[in-house]
Amino acid sequence: MSITNPSLRTRIYFSMVIMILVSMVVTGIFTIFHFKAKNDVYHQNRLSRQEERVIATIQYFLDDSEIQEDLDTYIKDFADKILEIADVNNLDINIFNTHGEILMSSHMDLADPNFFLQIINDSIFYELEKSGHVVVEKGVEEDKYLSTYSYIKNEEGKRICIINVPYSRNRSANKREVSEFLSSLLIVYAVLLIVVILLAYLLSNYITKSLRVIKEKFKSVGINKKNEQIFWKGSDEIGSLVTEYNHMITQLEASANMLAKSERESAWREMAKQVAHEIKNPLTPMKLSVQHLQRSFDPSDDNFEEKIRIFSDKMIRQIDTLSSIATEFSNFAKMPRSKIGKIDLIKVLKEALGLFNEIEEIKMEFVNNTSGNELMMAGDDEQLTRVFNNLIKNGIQSIPDDREGEIVVVIEEKQDTIEVEVKDNGIGIGEEKKEKIFVPNFTTKSAGSGLGLAMVKSIVENHSGHVWFESNPPNGTSFFVSLPRQIDE
Repeated sequence: MSITNPSLRTRIYFSMVIMILVSMVVTGIFTIFHFKAKNDVYHQNRLSRQEERVIATIQYFLDDSEIQEDLDTYIKDFADKILEIADVNNLDINIFNTHGEILMSSHMDLADPNFFLQIINDSIFYELEKSGHVVVEKGVEEDKYLSTYSYIKNEEGKRICIINVPYSRNRSANKREVSEFLSSLLIVYAVLLIVVILLAYLLSNYITKSLRVIKEKFKSVGINKKNEQIFWKGSDEIGSLVTEYNHMITQLEASANMLAKSERESAWREMAKQVAHEIKNPLTPMKLSVQHLQRSFDPSDDNFEEKIRIFSDKMIRQIDTLSSIATEFSNFAKMPRSKIGKIDLIKVLKEALGLFNEIEEIKMEFVNNTSGNELMMAGDDEQLTRVFNNLIKNGIQSIPDDREGEIVVVIEEKQDTIEVEVKDNGIGIGEEKKEKIFVPNFTTKSAGSGLGLAMVKSIVENHSGHVWFESNPPNGTSFFVSLPRQIDE
């Protein structure tokens, strides 16, 4: 698995974690904004309640004092009451006349020559004229505060002054509240994130574990073996996939049986055709020889005995050919089960070479590249003798008459196997014949059944080995047999 091509489990895991993280971030941002909005509403409502209490107290005082006109003439008495109200409610209170000019303040500084120059600006005054009540935000950045403006009326509803209540929010307290809230939120989110990561990991493993089981089953599917079905509880998407897999396995088994039956029938048809062809080849010259003898039969002929001898030789050769054909087909058809035992492969090779030592035209050579004169392995000595006899005989038959023949058999040990090479200096095998060299009934010779190398391949594979060749026409061919050692030393 690479970074650019992550596994399905990794993609599922990170997708779930990312979705949860995004949802947490979005929820956190929304929560913070909501918290701030609720905080602003809280302070506005608090300011409104405080303003209502102040106005109600002032209104009660005005009614009790029977002040019905402008406050300019009652400023001394009214100022004392404003200071009292401001002190009780812990507020700053400013009183303006109906023209927007400052009359008094709970924090009035008489030493400030500019104090009485304060007036309500036109925009606030305009809004106040329209609605009778205005809430504005003043200041900059961290020094912002709320400020309300409302008319004070007498019993007859006449406007007699304007009250202004500034409200400074405790920014440090607000920051502390937000900080505490965020700390709590982060702790909760951290715990949730850990839980979600664990759940995502377990869930992604659960999903992909099922897919890994299916993957392993798919990897082990073969046409020439017993394929196991998968048992799955549930009817989810993976269950549907498992159902399709099991259905495919059933169909594959049925198709494999039909294919095997078809191949067996085809093999027997080809075998019967080959048997008929091989038997017919020697029968034709036998028939011609008998007919010729019949036509030329003359007991008084001085050469009659010589003709009989020639006829007998021909018949014997053809009968031997028929016998050889019958033997080859019989051996290939029987192909007995290997009788695996402990054998010395070097001894088997030497005995196989010894059968051909009487051929004077061919030089036989055995090369032992192992560590000793014995090489024990698990195998069937009779079948392996047939293998190497066949390979040596094929090598001899591939050497043309005008060439000094040479057969070299080399044995050497590999890590877990034994490798034998049978090398000849014959004419080699052409490219067009290489793919069919181990096919039954295929032969590169003018005579023979074409079963020898097919039998060699079958025996070697029954020993869990491997056979192959390398050819360099017209300079000869090397056949290689690799066999597993498979024996306890």
